[in-house]
Amino acid sequence: MTDSTNPIEISWFGALCDDDYEFLGVPQPELASSWEHCRDIVQTADRNGFDNILLPSGYQLGIDSTAFAAAIATHTEQIHLLLAVRIGEMWLPQLARQLATIDQMAGGRLTINIISSDMPGQALDSEPRYRRTVEHMHGLRALLDGSRLEQHGDFVDFDLDPPRIATVNPGCPPMYFGGFSEAAKECAAEAADVFLTWPDTVASVAETIEDMRGRAARFDRDLRYGLRAHMIVRETEAEAKAAADRLISQLDADTGEAIRQKSLDTASVGVSRQSALRDEADDDGYAEANLWTGVGRARSGAGAAIVGDPDQVVAKLRAYQDVGVDAFILSGYTHIAECDLVAEHVLPAIDHAPLRPRW
Repeated sequence: MTDSTNPIEISWFGALCDDDYEFLGVPQPELASSWEHCRDIVQTADRNGFDNILLPSGYQLGIDSTAFAAAIATHTEQIHLLLAVRIGEMWLPQLARQLATIDQMAGGRLTINIISSDMPGQALDSEPRYRRTVEHMHGLRALLDGSRLEQHGDFVDFDLDPPRIATVNPGCPPMYFGGFSEAAKECAAEAADVFLTWPDTVASVAETIEDMRGRAARFDRDLRYGLRAHMIVRETEAEAKAAADRLISQLDADTGEAIRQKSLDTASVGVSRQSALRDEADDDGYAEANLWTGVGRARSGAGAAIVGDPDQVVAKLRAYQDVGVDAFILSGYTHIAECDLVAEHVLPAIDHAPLRPRW
């Protein structure tokens, strides 16, 4: 359990992957991922006092996360940049140089979201794909720690000094990682700093954290835990539920399915759990109090939102904190408007600050 009076990390979401809507499933040109629109989202979160912002990565969807991170680093002041990196996309030594350079551009505000998806045009079985990810995480950590890399595995095979350029704060920035298969959980236990889970009931999140604590202990490690969720907060519960209903009011089943199938991770264990959560929900889409699954009708990933008035939303976040979550990656539609609402109604009630590595 975690003391809900301790500071936690509250992050927002940079919609780099064509995931911003007024009405789910109804694209609007002004909300499509572009430098201008995504810049405005990040700067809004920065101005509103969020601690970090996830910059997601997709192939068919949106714009490139690494190029965007380098650019936005010089257009932000305080917010950390949680850059999603697809393992295998970049030659490991060059990736270390690239991340250290972006960290310098951001004044030491870089964090890393490790993605273990297949490369576009390539398919690799789960076990070797996660083994590749573990090897890259160990190699990346060594190089960003400024250590000589002497690693001889199936995917990383180097005797190599680290690049001259280093991160602003000595050592590798925190690595965030999410995945729900057995191989993914073992990967996180061995090599991640923050294990991310998607929205679920409080009891289910507690079970996941307890499971991961046991796995990490076998590697003599201690992880932090994060929750990725959508938000719909309004002055009253009735207004929040009405906003949720409005969000999906123009969505039909075929459009929602087409949107979900665009992602490369549609067959993952995590996505299957999000589908099951929708199936378990009541007729209004609520899996439990203030946890609404309607977002998942047009999303392959995180598919539920915390919905309610400010007191209800804060209580829900604290319930997750009480079972071990100390990092939240939040989002909402539209991303700028909901960012302002969360900043107004939620942030003042929660003591929050960026996470720091424990080692």
